[in-house]
Amino acid sequence: MNQNTIPFDKDKLLQPEIMISMYARGAFPMAEKDGEINWYMPETRTVIPVKSYNLPRSLNKFMQQSSFKYKYDANTLEVIKACTHREETWISDQLVEAYERLIVMGYVHSVEVFEKDELVGGLYGISFKGAFFGESMFSKTSQASKAALVKLLERLSKKKFVVLDVQYMTDHLKMFGAEEISYNEYVELLLKAYKKEAKF
Repeated sequence: MNQNTIPFDKDKLLQPEIMISMYARGAFPMAEKDGEINWYMPETRTVIPVKSYNLPRSLNKFMQQSSFKYKYDANTLEVIKACTHREETWISDQLVEAYERLIVMGYVHSVEVFEKDELVGGLYGISFKGAFFGESMFSKTSQASKAALVKLLERLSKKKFVVLDVQYMTDHLKMFGAEEISYNEYVELLLKAYKKEAKF
């Protein structure tokens, strides 16, 4: 996995304006095991085409028959905190607090999946103009995070977003049509996205 760590003034690292400017460049933060937060900008990027994503047939059938209910931005902070509940997480308490500030400013958005009024899955990310930077997802029950991703893609398509950045390739993302592209191709996509004033 090729990745470049970006040196930065640690004191200013999590200021909202700095965070958004870093995301806009294609960087994303991760907390290390020792708590230090670094920004990463991989040479190979993974994106899901908003206009031509794949919806797995079996998942589509499941969603039509399931009792899931979906909401947007209903409890974004709870989704972020739920994403930290795993053996190893890159989302430190400092990052949670930083994202909370970005929520207030309208940059962080979420998809929530409910079953019998219980939050059972979801995801969150950062939006900037026509780009959406997916950050993390969680699932307490089978298929919940995949269903959240479908709802995110539907939303982004409807709202005329250009690109969904999902950082690194996984089998989970590949089934939705995720593709790896060079950093130069990625920058070209961002430039197209920044000509759009999409609203989540």
